[in-house]
Amino acid sequence: MPPMTPQQFVQNWQNTTLGERQSYQSHFIQLCELVGHPAPSGNGIDAAGKTFAFEYGIKKSTGAQGFADVFYDGHFAIEYKAPGKYKDFDAAYNQLLQYHEQLNNSPLLIVTDINKWEIHTKFQGTETKVHRFTNADIANRPSTLKMLQDIFEAPERLHPDRSTVEVTTDAADVFREIAEDMRRELEASPERIARFLTKLVFCLFAEDVSLLPSAPNSAKGIFAEIVERTYREPSRFVQYARQLFQAMANGGDVLFQKIPYFNGSLFDDVEVEQVSTEALGKLLAAAALNWESVEPAIFGTLFERSLDPSKRAQLGAHYTSRADILDIVRPVLMQPLEREWEAIQQQAVPIRAQLDIATTPKDRVKYSNQLQDLREKMLKRLREIKVLDPACGSGNFLYVSLQLLMDLEKSVINDPLFIGLTLAIPEVHPRQMYGIEINPIAHDLATIVVWIGYIQWRKSNGYSKSFGEPILQDLHDNIRQMDAIMNADGTEPEWPEVDVIVGNPPFLGGNRIRAELGDTYIDKLFRLYDGRMPAFADLVCYWFEKARVHLNTGKAKRAGLLSTNSIRGGVNRQVLQRIKDTGDIFMAWSDRKWILDGAAVRVSIVGFSGTQNVDGEHFLDGRAVASINADLTASSADITTAKHLVENENLCVYGSQQKGSFDITSQQAQQMLLAVNSSGIKNSDVVKRGVNASQLVKGRANAYSSRTKNLEKEII
Repeated sequence: MPPMTPQQFVQNWQNTTLGERQSYQSHFIQLCELVGHPAPSGNGIDAAGKTFAFEYGIKKSTGAQGFADVFYDGHFAIEYKAPGKYKDFDAAYNQLLQYHEQLNNSPLLIVTDINKWEIHTKFQGTETKVHRFTNADIANRPSTLKMLQDIFEAPERLHPDRSTVEVTTDAADVFREIAEDMRRELEASPERIARFLTKLVFCLFAEDVSLLPSAPNSAKGIFAEIVERTYREPSRFVQYARQLFQAMANGGDVLFQKIPYFNGSLFDDVEVEQVSTEALGKLLAAAALNWESVEPAIFGTLFERSLDPSKRAQLGAHYTSRADILDIVRPVLMQPLEREWEAIQQQAVPIRAQLDIATTPKDRVKYSNQLQDLREKMLKRLREIKVLDPACGSGNFLYVSLQLLMDLEKSVINDPLFIGLTLAIPEVHPRQMYGIEINPIAHDLATIVVWIGYIQWRKSNGYSKSFGEPILQDLHDNIRQMDAIMNADGTEPEWPEVDVIVGNPPFLGGNRIRAELGDTYIDKLFRLYDGRMPAFADLVCYWFEKARVHLNTGKAKRAGLLSTNSIRGGVNRQVLQRIKDTGDIFMAWSDRKWILDGAAVRVSIVGFSGTQNVDGEHFLDGRAVASINADLTASSADITTAKHLVENENLCVYGSQQKGSFDITSQQAQQMLLAVNSSGIKNSDVVKRGVNASQLVKGRANAYSSRTKNLEKEII
């Protein structure tokens, strides 16, 4: 038989009146004939985990749950709907999203009612793109037929070729330009710019995740439509944007479209700045970006720096990559929860086996209730755990923590052990996240980053229809704007009682701390921590000490903080020794490269608890060890307990030490040494190169590594 032509395929299905169950397998088999690919070998396949099957995921024992009408592992999953009965495919697509993990994270999720098609790309770490076409396009457009061939033969050809990091960077760059325009044209303060631009960012995101409606008779979101129609007339933009902000604050109508009630304090202030036509032109460009694919873990920091350029060098403005965040959050927050989940699964396995062979209603109810209790025990644990970042910046640690908790909750809900039970709905919520941040811009951003991450997760996992109103809830009691280590009156601030503390507190070397923070602040800080914190300890050590006390008073169970690697020695190490004396260090990365403003520095990551690690596990630099010493080594000979030998007293002197910021490269130093001064004498005749102890020990006599910038430097 000759192969089916596109025209024959379209003609066969253009007037079908068959229902979904009657039509979809025949339709898919003919689709396979059209593209020249073998069809699935049989019906109702999946119990053994076949790679190409109809009705993938159905459990024969219950018949209660299916993940996809068609599944091709590594290629796609398809959900069919009855022809002509659905205006949109949201429900069908959400079903595929909810079972995406069970579908082996298929790179393509497809919904069709035979007449209309949607192909959604879901390649990990990339923006999501949607390809929409009709059945008639298969015959009329060669590119559409080619796309259908590619989903079978080469799904990677539909790869968007843009990562979420690239999308996020582009979005932050656009707003950096708008912020610069506002500083120049309005001479606006960073706080004023932040309040306004944060609302714009959220509007762009909200319409791309369908929380804001489309404009009347337009495919554009309502905010993008306002920008496009008014960007040449700033006064009209102010008028219509204010109407939208007001509606988002309380609910209402704009351009005859119903606007949900958002609240969350973001729109308490509905003022709109009258920015230039150039800035509105950039906002129009921003509206064309895929805001649904913005990566909250880094957007907050990039956006924060665009609002206030001085933030790049300001105290605490450290960019932490998602990989670094995960190396703290996973062992500190998630590993104990994952162990609990594994134990519950082990208990559930024999009960599930009994349920699957139960023959009486009484037995089925009995075993179902037992499984239900086990599932609810784990879900309750996930929904009650609280996380604190006491130097939260723009909220990246809080977002990642929330995302990981939601991922595990979804895994519990959809685990095959619980198929057939009443379906649970995800309830992990931003209210479980707590933060402390002194900078007002970062503080406001942290709240929005957490909400954007939460909404984004629910959208990308198929739960976007379950938002109540108000969509945003006020998190100001959770994420507080305050100094985390000292109140204005010189007293010690209270941190909220939580389960886990994570974060990246600010680094500031002890010999720079007074110059940066001022005499008044430092004198009060030293008095407050007298006896607990030695003078000239790095500022980051105060967060470690506060976290230690929180653990030892039962107000938290585990902590994981990122620090300068100098915490391993000198006066800084005393804070780790106190942690060892009153608890345990169960995880550490002792000396790790980290990027700060484009320069590589060295950091330490430390996970600790208020008691000896109950499970006995200790990991140093990614490998299991018996224990971890206060200097972040695992040697059985703990040199942190070594004593000074009286025989060595007065045999050495305290050498020169860099006290100010005079950092030059090795090349610059060599040029200065070889230069001839005004007396006709080489500088090297009177100025000599110095070598410090660190260089001698590390065999780097030609370089000096600063704690703040990992440049090759010379001491002269």
